[in-house]
Amino acid sequence: MSEENAANNKSIMETKICKDAIVSELQKKKVHLFYCLECEELARNIASESDHITLQSINWRSFADGFPNLFINNAHDIRGQHVAFLASFSSPAVIFEQISVIYLLPRLFVASFTLVLPFFPTGSFERMEEEGDVATAFTMARIVSNIPISRGGPTSVVIYDIHALQERFYFADQVLPLFETGIPLLTKRLQQLPETEKVIVAFPDDGAWKRFHKLLDQYPTVVCTKVREGDKRIVRLKEGNPSGCHVVIVDDLVQSGGTLIECQKVLAAHGAAKVSAYVTHGVFPKSSWERFTHKNNGLEEAFAYFWITDSCPQTVKAIRNKAPFEVLSLAGSIADALQI
Repeated sequence: MSEENAANNKSIMETKICKDAIVSELQKKKVHLFYCLECEELARNIASESDHITLQSINWRSFADGFPNLFINNAHDIRGQHVAFLASFSSPAVIFEQISVIYLLPRLFVASFTLVLPFFPTGSFERMEEEGDVATAFTMARIVSNIPISRGGPTSVVIYDIHALQERFYFADQVLPLFETGIPLLTKRLQQLPETEKVIVAFPDDGAWKRFHKLLDQYPTVVCTKVREGDKRIVRLKEGNPSGCHVVIVDDLVQSGGTLIECQKVLAAHGAAKVSAYVTHGVFPKSSWERFTHKNNGLEEAFAYFWITDSCPQTVKAIRNKAPFEVLSLAGSIADALQI
């Protein structure tokens, strides 16, 4: 093949790629994104990821008795449009006002409706151990499942790293749950670390291993386990060798952080050079994140890095600029999910 023909073929290929990119861009949905007050920063970050996402607003007001007095702005303008709502069910106190909006938006003659609920808050209460236990994960799934159908069909519900995958079966057929994960954000960050060849992944228990090991199979693994000694549950090393490595503990969420701290101690005792942690959902009730911050003595510097996503907006505000915490934003992933 002559150089001229080769150049022509290259030009034709580049033109085709360019045309395909333009067509792909034109086929993307234009999404009107509403959001709760807690999620304003995340909503703005999502909108900055795509020219196809337009932020919309709601007047979040209350009557004198404390019940919500809400108004959806531009309700007429979203008819026939793709609409999404970014929610944060951070406490029972804010769920009712958000559900009121979520139940109305699909009924405004929108083309489709998507609920983005990055953190499914009752996911860890998914089973009964004795008669009388209330599995509130099922209750929350029923509430979400009753979102009205829009003109485009069932509501899509985007959730990140739900505590147990079997919870997908808690949702009724009126909604389409889309379970996403924050793990790609972690793997991208790990690739940016020095001495990446020394990074291994640790799971604090068998549940975390089952949940995430296939997503992190490019890394050697260590598995811890909890054993009962009297009235206490003690963390032990079950398998793997952390000696000389930068060990990253991976789990879906953190509450008090007690398990992570005990796991860190076990890994350090077995020779880990560094220990870091990643959780998708940094819940941290009662400011329990404070026990992880780097202070003047070495005890609080047990974790080199502590990565969380911005699925829990109140935590993100609290830990900003506080080592060892880093926030890996879900904004780009959510922007992509809104195009599905």
